[in-house]
Amino acid sequence: MQLPISQYREQLHKKAEKLTALLQPFNAPAIAVFDSPTSHYRMRAEFRIWHDQGNFYHIMFDQSTLQRYRVDEFPIASKLINRMMQTLLPLLKTQEVLHKKLFQIDYLSTLSNKIIVSLLYHKPLTEEWQSAAVSLKGELQQLGFDVQLIGRASKQKICLEQDFVDEVLPVKGRNYVYRQVENSFTQPNAAVNCKMLEWAIDCTQGSQGDLLELYCGNGNFSIALAQNFRKVLATEIAKPSVAAAQFNIAENAVDNLQIIRMSAEEFTQAMNGVREFNRLKGIDLKAYQCNTIFVDPPRAGLDPETVKLVQNYERILYISCNPHTLCENLQTLSQTHRVEKAALFDQFPYTEHMESGVWLVRK
Repeated sequence: MQLPISQYREQLHKKAEKLTALLQPFNAPAIAVFDSPTSHYRMRAEFRIWHDQGNFYHIMFDQSTLQRYRVDEFPIASKLINRMMQTLLPLLKTQEVLHKKLFQIDYLSTLSNKIIVSLLYHKPLTEEWQSAAVSLKGELQQLGFDVQLIGRASKQKICLEQDFVDEVLPVKGRNYVYRQVENSFTQPNAAVNCKMLEWAIDCTQGSQGDLLELYCGNGNFSIALAQNFRKVLATEIAKPSVAAAQFNIAENAVDNLQIIRMSAEEFTQAMNGVREFNRLKGIDLKAYQCNTIFVDPPRAGLDPETVKLVQNYERILYISCNPHTLCENLQTLSQTHRVEKAALFDQFPYTEHMESGVWLVRK
């Protein structure tokens, strides 16, 4: 597989032009453009496994034609994933119990040189499988891999040790530790994630009062942004992400950040007095003077009720994985706020996908 590296700058320029045009109705200033490494930038990858006359290998499907193609090396993914791909399959081939009915392998790697390998099967995982997997993990460790091995089958998940790795991200001269849990969301492009965090820190520099963050995940943004605020209150609905965020808060010695396990919609209802929630018992929302809000919603953008909630804040930091739903939200938000800064983060080179950010201040 070859990447069109020579075309990267031109493709990035076209994305910047497209985002500039989309934001033009909202009088956005010139956008800051943050590029990606041109290869080995993706920290996670998933492959189907194709069995062919006793042999097997990684495959992917072309999304438009659904045609399958064999993948022996994958320059989009980190060098660590590529090394693991090429080392793992020959070892799996030595034990039938490890490759029989194996249909998918997921990889999650880190800049800190740790990796999770998840093996997915169309068969129950037995003690024989577990014994062989322990042996496989030992072989990989002897070859220098800091690896966690997980087996998955229908209603089964076997962790040989743990289902997480701890990433270390350099941001503005400081190293931040982020626990990343298998099968939970993490930013796929670590180098660009560092640039997103630095941009967000710059936007909120010198902020007064407190920060509210909706959809905080494992605390990726809130932990880095806490330095700019008196206190931070963050919400997240997924239990594994909340647990990882709590670890990250302690590990990074952040003492002014509190996470609540709620969806953005539930938190909006609580703030508007529509419903009371047991999860908010003991938390005095009135103790927070949140005049800045940070949102990083799913591709669908913010729902109308949350948009109204967001408009109550003096300053809005909005990271978006879909510029079209961002612009739909901006049609309402721009009635009360102006776009002070805008940015393009190239999380997904060589694709149409655009990650963007806007910093809004009340008019």
